[in-house]
Amino acid sequence: MKPGIFLLLILLVTSCTPAAGATQDVVSTLSPDIAVTSPPEQTIPADQPMENPFAPKPDDASLSRGNAFTQEASLVIRESYPPQISLNLAGDLPTPCYQLRVQIGKPGSDNRINIDVYSVVDPDRMCTQVIKPFEASVDLGTFPQGHYSVYVNGELAGEFDS
Repeated sequence: MKPGIFLLLILLVTSCTPAAGATQDVVSTLSPDIAVTSPPEQTIPADQPMENPFAPKPDDASLSRGNAFTQEASLVIRESYPPQISLNLAGDLPTPCYQLRVQIGKPGSDNRINIDVYSVVDPDRMCTQVIKPFEASVDLGTFPQGHYSVYVNGELAGEFDS
């Protein structure tokens, strides 16, 4: 074997092995005696979603409302206690000047959650006339125990149990 290849092989093998004691430090910090339990009821987060970056804004009143052509809407249910629900959206806006808005309604007595997806634009702004694709993820939060249905612009996006 050529000396250069042999040296390269040694460097490759030694660079991929952990430093002495590195695995010992990780193992020694984990205790097998720690019990994993559910949090007490009073520490469970409120059923309010996190900040919605696509929520309607106060200055939207001076803008024109338009469509957001939603082609895909799916729920993501995180395995946590309580389950955290997110909505993934994909679609198109009429032009790059349009801004996406997602208005999340409170669950009704039938546990139906209505979500309005639309766009806003400054009517006086000149804009290139091309469709602008969008992808968005919106946190819906956590919900009390029950079966819920999520509707996006009147269409069923999914159901979940909390």
